[in-house]
Amino acid sequence: MRLLLDTNVLLWVAAGDPRVEHLQGRIVDPDNEVYVSAASLWEVAIKSGIGKLNVDVVALRQAARDNGYLELPVLGVHTEHLTRLPALHRDPFDRMLVAQANAEPMKLLTSDALLGGYGANVEVI
Repeated sequence: MRLLLDTNVLLWVAAGDPRVEHLQGRIVDPDNEVYVSAASLWEVAIKSGIGKLNVDVVALRQAARDNGYLELPVLGVHTEHLTRLPALHRDPFDRMLVAQANAEPMKLLTSDALLGGYGANVEVI
């Protein structure tokens, strides 16, 4: 299965947060491909730059690669899927992750219950 980590899930996994312990089996399963979106890294960089987060995006990206996660760029096809999403959620980064999950297809793992309204490619953990 192809899994896309929402930004908060990525940060929790990187920090060893107990909120995602139940996902560890799926994340380390060699049958699963785990992806990190460039949109998530962009979000972390922006929020760190304005003081909302204290995360080194370079270290986060390297840690993701060291763990075998694949980096998913933002492509034109993702923006096309973005235009098809209903206005259930206002956060542009979350909306892009949903669009990417739909376009690829893959399963977006998130803790945001609002995103669950976008359908089968979103799994609220």
